[in-house]
Amino acid sequence: MLKTVADLRARGDLAAISDLVPYARTIGIELLRDERGLLTALRFREHNIGNFVVRAIHGGVVGALLEHAAMMHLLVETDVQVVPRIINVSIDYLRPCRAEDTFARGSIIRQGRTVANVRITAWQGADSGRLVAAAHAHFLLT
Repeated sequence: MLKTVADLRARGDLAAISDLVPYARTIGIELLRDERGLLTALRFREHNIGNFVVRAIHGGVVGALLEHAAMMHLLVETDVQVVPRIINVSIDYLRPCRAEDTFARGSIIRQGRTVANVRITAWQGADSGRLVAAAHAHFLLT
């Protein structure tokens, strides 16, 4: 799989890299690139609603977005030699994630030879400082 990722990364085919994870397409995750680097977008889909009263996206879908953003950040923005395996993820749900597109960005806190620590933030709308969720994820790199 890493050779496939390396080939797709060399071609700049972010969509194909994301599609290697089957649930990403199902829930509407896309990878984009902007002036700050890799950006993960969760496109609104009606079936992702978890609370129909306030029309909020299900917490599990938000968690999947955060974990996916962390994994893709490692695969696309670093030169990892193995497919990172999740050790754990800690998620802070900060406000309801409304029925609209949601964006997430990862940043590496520390990457050693065996473990990488990634911080991920998620927001909606133009204000990336108004977070709907944040997470810390740890990945095994051996």
